[in-house]
Amino acid sequence: MAKIAINIATGSLQQAEMIVGIDLGTTNSLVAIVHPETKQPICLKEHNANSIVPSIIYFDENNNVIVGEEAHKYLETNPANTIFSAKRLMGKSYNDIKNNASFFSYKVIDDSTESLVKVQVNNKFYSPIDLSSFILKELKNRAEHILKTPVTKAVITVPAYFNDAQRQATRDAGKLAGLDVLRIVNEPTAASLAYGLGTNTTDEKIIAVYDLGGGTFDISILKITNGIFEVLSTNGDTYLGGDDFDKAIVDYWIEENKIDSTTLTTNKSLVQSLRLKAEEAKKYLSSSNEFFSRLNELTLFIKKDKFENLIQPLINKTIDCCKLAVKDAGIDLQEIDTIVMVGGSTRIPSVKTAVSNYFNKEVFDSINPDEVVALGAAIQADILAGNNKNFLLLDITPLSLGLETMGGLMDVLIPRNSKIPSKVSRQYTTQKDAQGSMRISVFQGERDLVKDNRKLAEFNLTGIPGMPAGMPKVEVSFLINADGILTVSAKELRSGVEQSIEVKPQYGITDSDVEKMLLESITHAKDDIATRALVEARTEGEQILSVTEKFLQKNTTLVSQDEMIETAQAMQALQLALTMEDKNLIHTKIEALNEITRPFAERAMDAAVSGALSGKSIL
Repeated sequence: MAKIAINIATGSLQQAEMIVGIDLGTTNSLVAIVHPETKQPICLKEHNANSIVPSIIYFDENNNVIVGEEAHKYLETNPANTIFSAKRLMGKSYNDIKNNASFFSYKVIDDSTESLVKVQVNNKFYSPIDLSSFILKELKNRAEHILKTPVTKAVITVPAYFNDAQRQATRDAGKLAGLDVLRIVNEPTAASLAYGLGTNTTDEKIIAVYDLGGGTFDISILKITNGIFEVLSTNGDTYLGGDDFDKAIVDYWIEENKIDSTTLTTNKSLVQSLRLKAEEAKKYLSSSNEFFSRLNELTLFIKKDKFENLIQPLINKTIDCCKLAVKDAGIDLQEIDTIVMVGGSTRIPSVKTAVSNYFNKEVFDSINPDEVVALGAAIQADILAGNNKNFLLLDITPLSLGLETMGGLMDVLIPRNSKIPSKVSRQYTTQKDAQGSMRISVFQGERDLVKDNRKLAEFNLTGIPGMPAGMPKVEVSFLINADGILTVSAKELRSGVEQSIEVKPQYGITDSDVEKMLLESITHAKDDIATRALVEARTEGEQILSVTEKFLQKNTTLVSQDEMIETAQAMQALQLALTMEDKNLIHTKIEALNEITRPFAERAMDAAVSGALSGKSIL
């Protein structure tokens, strides 16, 4: 490693390049490094400041972005423009989150499709990738300010249950923030590394990681063999956390003070003040037997045993999740060697007691539970930097591998730095009715458009049975063996039609080629992702126009003349927007068309249901 310079004025580290570890959390985010002198992981914080950055984004009327503690105060005063829990939206469509849509105080667009969800603020539309990139950019800026050195490489953690789409979305957010994401690491793996578990390559252990944060809970059972972490099972509740403990106290105080529902509905600042006082009480009761305070004329009093009674049902819910995780892992409870505690809410004594009692073991909680995941990410970053010689790094893919999707976009199946051997499968479908073949074009590279990447191979999957668009299910599999040979296969699952091809991704590519491609991906990240967003918006707009046109042809009797004219005008407006270079305009026109067509789409559904109930066949 290069020698480290110290800035005399700030005492901060100065170094040519450093790989940081980032915990991109639902409620809070942190950035950490392994200190080059002490070799210990530390979370970065400015003098007398907190290491935690709240995962909150505020947009002012000019769409300027404020992230973190400064944005927190706008949660109550301007909720429509203040985004929280963006992580819950990563890789999700509206259909995935519609049952919890009321949780979000900002506008999440209901487009009734399976496309990735969008958030509208003022006159602009943001994807969860955009929103997460603002948080990552803030963490990058903070790290650069403290370290007085450019920060361009990172390890980012995600929940163990994140799927491919959510992991890729996290990588894209990092790229958009100007970071080369070297590795996506599971949060429970990072927490285990922070406790030194798995750093000894002779370890063979089963670990339970109990993670109770501000808004989410998850339990992961991991098996460590020779330094390799395998996730045996995960379980949890994405709508259970410390916020619910605060709410239990608030509800108790409302009842005790006989505050009526009208006051609560009209006086939002009172609700916010009560919530902040409840959070204060929760923390105070971790080390004291009673809490007393006043808020205007209200008396706010609660004893520790009362608080514990209020939250016991919530703690029991987490233990139920633990039981399911152990069952799904196919192990006996006594086989679990270690329990690691993660998340600020695990500081509550009754939480620790319940977990310890269930697993019948003392818990690991000596490391700050807010910081443990970020510290583990920093250890993983240090390993990737080659500073930890105890680890043997497995062979990895130097560049991402993926295939071309509609609009010339690159859909990554195996991200760069994935360990090999590796296998990934993903399902695709047809775009046109009775489409009998599908072209599978395989590319290597880090750019969002395939034209900027390296083409490896192409083949046609033919013999797909004639079906309506969207009906065929084509599973594409990428398998890289230990020799770095990539086999790509495509199979239509309904008919069994299959085709495959073998390629060697590294053939004819030099280290300098790889470096050039990586540098270009970071340099052009903003433009690339803007282009991707525009192409995706156009594709979505074209699909909605096609679907609407087919619907009108089939259901003329359900649509009035006025509705027909209004729909035609909205379709024309969308058609015009598709010719322009403005994805926000396209989304606005899509939303307008959806608003107009939703009522008669519902009428068509009602007609179909009543027809089915009366025994008639519906065409």
